[in-house]
Amino acid sequence: MSAVPVPPRHRTWVVVLLAIVAVLAGLAAFLDAARYMGWLPVTVTTMLGEYKFVMPSANWFGALMEVIVGIIWFMVAGWIWNLNPSGWLFVVVIAVINLIFLLFAIFGQTTMQAVALPALLNIVVLILAFLPGTKAAFGQPVPARK
Repeated sequence: MSAVPVPPRHRTWVVVLLAIVAVLAGLAAFLDAARYMGWLPVTVTTMLGEYKFVMPSANWFGALMEVIVGIIWFMVAGWIWNLNPSGWLFVVVIAVINLIFLLFAIFGQTTMQAVALPALLNIVVLILAFLPGTKAAFGQPVPARK
């Protein structure tokens, strides 16, 4: 029995852009962690106050979760760069989960301005991930055109 030849996969410009956006999403998660700790303002228009490492109103659990999400984004960016098919699937899953969490944040007391950039990054990630060239680069089935 002979092995079926696997077509060579090439890193397209969209895959490179997807990896860059995944790194930006990781950086945005780290910025959110700093906001949870009280080190950065919630909105851009708020002036930076006095810096303290431990703020009394710090949300340690939220900051820890955002740091974990940021690390995951960086790991996924590496998978995307190496054209690992699991990276494509994981980037889609984590982008959808992030959008759901950002929607819940809007229903809470978070302003739209605070979640606009992370939401935009996740939407861009989903759009880039579902382009036919990106799916083909990761070995995902692309529907045939009629």
